[in-house]
Amino acid sequence: MIALTIKLILSHLLGDFLFQPNIWVQDKETKKYKSLYLYLHIIIHTILLFVILQFNMKYWLGVLIISISHFGIDLLKVNLQSKINHKLLFVVDQLFHLSIIALVVYYYHPYNIDFDLLYHPKTLLFLISLLLTTLVASIVMKLFISQWNITEYSTPENSLPKAGAYIGMLERLLIFIFIVIGRWEGVGFLLAAKSVFRYGDLSKAGDRKLTEYILIGTLLSFGLAMLIGIVYTYAAKIID
Repeated sequence: MIALTIKLILSHLLGDFLFQPNIWVQDKETKKYKSLYLYLHIIIHTILLFVILQFNMKYWLGVLIISISHFGIDLLKVNLQSKINHKLLFVVDQLFHLSIIALVVYYYHPYNIDFDLLYHPKTLLFLISLLLTTLVASIVMKLFISQWNITEYSTPENSLPKAGAYIGMLERLLIFIFIVIGRWEGVGFLLAAKSVFRYGDLSKAGDRKLTEYILIGTLLSFGLAMLIGIVYTYAAKIID
């Protein structure tokens, strides 16, 4: 089952990303079902499936299902591109493809999904920790540092929209992961890397208030992530 899953996913990734140039994608979006690249894309997918499956004809039905469904999903995608957000459409498109692969694997190797695992206390604890590390920590930080006028120390015109929030969430996620896997040196490396990148901004600004503002934000972000990581690690041990 695992071997078949890996082969089908590899075939999908090769066909959708490696062997599909941007010019093909643009042509499909413009001409839709009239695009020759749409059909060439499906042919390449089919060939890749047979090659990776080593031309084992017992999987012919699975290859047929994946190829036909891939054509239908891609055709639906190009027709909905003007009605649905492009990013959302991409995610939904890939989820549909992966769902078809899962169904094909199930056809050849029936498996049971243990949904009880989703409600296991350790799984719920992990989800809580992720929410605390990303969304909740962002709100806490915003409430804490709102006592200072952020526009006084920042230049929004030189920043990407919401970039600071995304960077903060990513760095806290990395810290959480480092702590969970027991790699504390990764936290030190991340702090050092951020200090190097921030040094240029601080040296150019020459503003003590800006330095203090950034330092407070950095330490608060790191501190919250470390606290959540430590609590999760000990709580997970108790659950075990």
